[in-house]
Amino acid sequence: MPTRHRDVLAATAANQLTITKHPHGCLMIFPRPEWEKFRERIAALPMAAQWWKRIFLGNAMDVELDSTGRVLISPELRAAAGIEKDTMLLGMGGFFELWDKATYEAKEAEAMAAEMPDVFKEFSF
Repeated sequence: MPTRHRDVLAATAANQLTITKHPHGCLMIFPRPEWEKFRERIAALPMAAQWWKRIFLGNAMDVELDSTGRVLISPELRAAAGIEKDTMLLGMGGFFELWDKATYEAKEAEAMAAEMPDVFKEFSF
């Protein structure tokens, strides 16, 4: 975990994180308090979303940052995200995304080459 996030995670989550699968092929890393909110929202979904509940909740693993800011990610979750060596960590507001670097770069290039979604047409940068 980058240094700039460690103090915040120590203060707000006691270095406790939860990692689970993301439907776009990366991993979602939540500070534990944010995970609890997300977990409640997912658990409340109707039976029609049962498989997605299994994907998010059934694959969740609780982990803790060590004294140097590292975290051990299970082989199952690494394989699910195709993570082999180099990674990209993105802050997404209440959680992080962890990507295999090559996968992220390919998907980002694809998104940048495509037309911007309509929702951004009226957005001011």
